[in-house]
Amino acid sequence: MSKIKKQYFFKELVFLITILFFFSCKKAAKNESAQPAGQLSVNVPSVNFTADGGSQDITITSNTDWTLYNPASSWLQTSVTSGKSGSTIVHITTISQNTTGATLSGLLEINPSNGQGTKLIVTQLSTIYPTYNTSPIAPDMTGMTNTAVQQASYMKLGINLGNTLEAPGGETGWGSPVITENIIKFMQQSGFNSIRLPCSWDYTHIINKGTEQIDPAWLARVKQVVGYCVNNNMYVILNIHWDGGWLVCTPDKQDSVNAKQKALWEQIATAMRDFDGHLMFASENEPTTNDAGQMAILESYHQTFVNAVRSTGGHNAYRILVVQGASQLMNAFPADPAPNRMMFEEHNYTPWQFTEMIGDQSWGNMFYYWGTGHHSTIEPSRNATWGEESDMNTYFQGIKQKFVDKGIPVIMGEYAAIRRSEPLDQVAHQASVDYWITFNTKQALANGLKPFYWDTGGVLNRQNLTVNDQRTLNAIIAGGK
Repeated sequence: MSKIKKQYFFKELVFLITILFFFSCKKAAKNESAQPAGQLSVNVPSVNFTADGGSQDITITSNTDWTLYNPASSWLQTSVTSGKSGSTIVHITTISQNTTGATLSGLLEINPSNGQGTKLIVTQLSTIYPTYNTSPIAPDMTGMTNTAVQQASYMKLGINLGNTLEAPGGETGWGSPVITENIIKFMQQSGFNSIRLPCSWDYTHIINKGTEQIDPAWLARVKQVVGYCVNNNMYVILNIHWDGGWLVCTPDKQDSVNAKQKALWEQIATAMRDFDGHLMFASENEPTTNDAGQMAILESYHQTFVNAVRSTGGHNAYRILVVQGASQLMNAFPADPAPNRMMFEEHNYTPWQFTEMIGDQSWGNMFYYWGTGHHSTIEPSRNATWGEESDMNTYFQGIKQKFVDKGIPVIMGEYAAIRRSEPLDQVAHQASVDYWITFNTKQALANGLKPFYWDTGGVLNRQNLTVNDQRTLNAIIAGGK
């Protein structure tokens, strides 16, 4: 072949190869563009397990094949590790109860074959203490037929057995006498048909801090006092009171507080399980919730409380339960298998400068005189400047609209106003206290709140079963008419 022909042949060959390569790339691009990008979604943003674990289902929806990577396989299992286009239900199961003392957290990675993947957070709370629900029994509705609304309709005036069962060292630790059935009868004869029992458990009555076991003798004693109330047809609320202040609503304490809440309420609920519907349980007392984040943590404590009580069975499966929290932040109640058995509780010491404050402060001074017609001309600087009738009516109406009108009865678990010796105008001061008590009792009842006056023996003398403060008792009774 001549040199010229060789050059021509070589050029033709290069041209042919170029054309073939061009069409090959174009075809590949066309095929690639015809293949849609992978799209994948999961029906929930996260999966959360209690310490006891269990199984939950998620649904993965994809337009292409996908794979699931599970780096938490030491404590978590999935029913499949891959799937195809369409919707696939995946069973996620914890291997066992979490007893590590810390929340377990895992990240499931779900990736389509040709697109953007997603990650699913899975957590399992931890149990720190052993379970005390060792003898659950079948639900028993005998004597437990009242809904919360029905029960509230029977509850009239209430009183606190304050500074007694919640006192460090036992019921006489703050000067109260040993509670007898005659004391409960005296409270009933004085005009009350409901009683609140503030109670300490963890603070001074735990025999093993490592397991949070309550002293059986203390459980028996509290049960005896509850029996005094129930046997005399008194509606009674038993709670976990301040109790050393362990129930705090912060993320760093959430696991340990939930664990303690579960351990204590399983023991309390089991011990009190045989009482009929006269007995109600209240989860805590005056929890601090300053924002939505703290309220969310408190709501987890409420849920632990409900779960613990209901799990013991018997009458507790239907018992009326009470939860607290700042009313302006309280938007969700715990899930409860027993419908219409929940009440809300809030306390009323408004305005604090009049009701409880015992010394002037930089932010404000004490009020000695409260309400229309009860201001003093002798000490006008001590007249209340806020928290009077208009403010209280707005408060009560707001509580009614938010809870009572929606079928959730409200307990005004504490309210009181102290009588002072220092006011110069004693006539106006004493009349102010009378009026505050009567007004708040009456308005609470008018708006569906059930009032429980805070008494530590100053109104009703438990030593000799006499009335110490007849004016206060008269004011309460007047408010109830």
